[in-house]
Amino acid sequence: MTHPNQVLTRIDLHSPIPEALAAEIERRLFFVSPEITGFEVHADGGEVRSVTLRSEQPLPHDALVEKVNSMVDNDVRKQWVTLAKAVWTSPHQRTAHQDIFELLSKTGAVTEVGEGQVAIGEPLLSIFTYFDRAVCDLLAEDHEVHEYRYPTLIRTKSLETAGYFTAFPQHLMFVTRLRNDLDVYRAFQERHAATGIDSAVLDSCGNVDYCLPPTMCYHTFSQYSDRTLDPDRLHVVTSRGKSFRFEAAYATSLERLWDFTIREMVFMGSREDVLNARERFMRKVFAFIEELGLSGFCEVGNDPFFCGTDTSERIWSQRLLELKYELRLHIAPEKTIAVGSFNFHDDLFGKAFGIGHGTDGPTRSGCVGFGLERLVYAFLCQYGLDSAAWPARVRAAAGRS
Repeated sequence: MTHPNQVLTRIDLHSPIPEALAAEIERRLFFVSPEITGFEVHADGGEVRSVTLRSEQPLPHDALVEKVNSMVDNDVRKQWVTLAKAVWTSPHQRTAHQDIFELLSKTGAVTEVGEGQVAIGEPLLSIFTYFDRAVCDLLAEDHEVHEYRYPTLIRTKSLETAGYFTAFPQHLMFVTRLRNDLDVYRAFQERHAATGIDSAVLDSCGNVDYCLPPTMCYHTFSQYSDRTLDPDRLHVVTSRGKSFRFEAAYATSLERLWDFTIREMVFMGSREDVLNARERFMRKVFAFIEELGLSGFCEVGNDPFFCGTDTSERIWSQRLLELKYELRLHIAPEKTIAVGSFNFHDDLFGKAFGIGHGTDGPTRSGCVGFGLERLVYAFLCQYGLDSAAWPARVRAAAGRS
């Protein structure tokens, strides 16, 4: 429903694109301009011909026509249309509740404390801990696992080395500080007392050597940079930490947060060993989800590459070579969220970070990541808040048995 004070701006595409690519437009539109508060993608006859943007104030039409079409032409139009390929589907079909976040808010179990930021309490904390421990235990059944706790901040250079700047500039979150200069501190105190904090404060900052990490694996690759690994074994590293991705107006409830928690597992070794480890662990996770009676599926996916010169080619390569699988669980009758991904990088990060594999050149790598808030949210959407209906193992973990 459109708010009566909102302004509608209709943007025609230069030429239509297949309706099957509508979702790829939708996942990028909020990043086109900060003034966009909502949108609708118009499809007719199997094609998308236009979009309508919502805003609080009139938007510069000609500039938006250029920006929207530039995004569509560069990032979406050249993508090949492929049917979603599922590699696993749960035998369970549960009807998800649609008002769980509102109910959790009323009980005080969750509190929105900022844009894309949610404080969580019980029973979410106990379920959160249960899922985290469960996937770590599955991993440890087959591997000697090295666990690390990384600092929150990550060097900007590490993300640059990983190619993150050219792949996902829309998600970057830089960390800065006031320059360590007495005059700067005094001027800041005087200005703050008079006007409060605004963007002018950035004129007194200069350090951009650190970022908030978008995921945990970049910490691992940075940690192992310029090393040569033992070629006779698979190296498995796991970590859990806060991750940050700017999500613009997409941030909502526990589905897409700017500030969230990832449990990540990184495999480094030969191509065969990494692929086998990914496949074996993936199948263990599917069995675990089935045992819990959850409804969902896993399909070939792709990352939201944005604004690069080779965006479409990278997406096509990911899907064609099945470099990424997404585990999706239902949170509403016709809606799922990705709660985990299983990725193969080949030698991309081995080369970038100078991680060798004996005499065989750069190591191959893969990683598995779980969004723990999303896992908890999907579980509660499917099982509800009455713990009597939960599987016995979750009930026991939450102290509800």
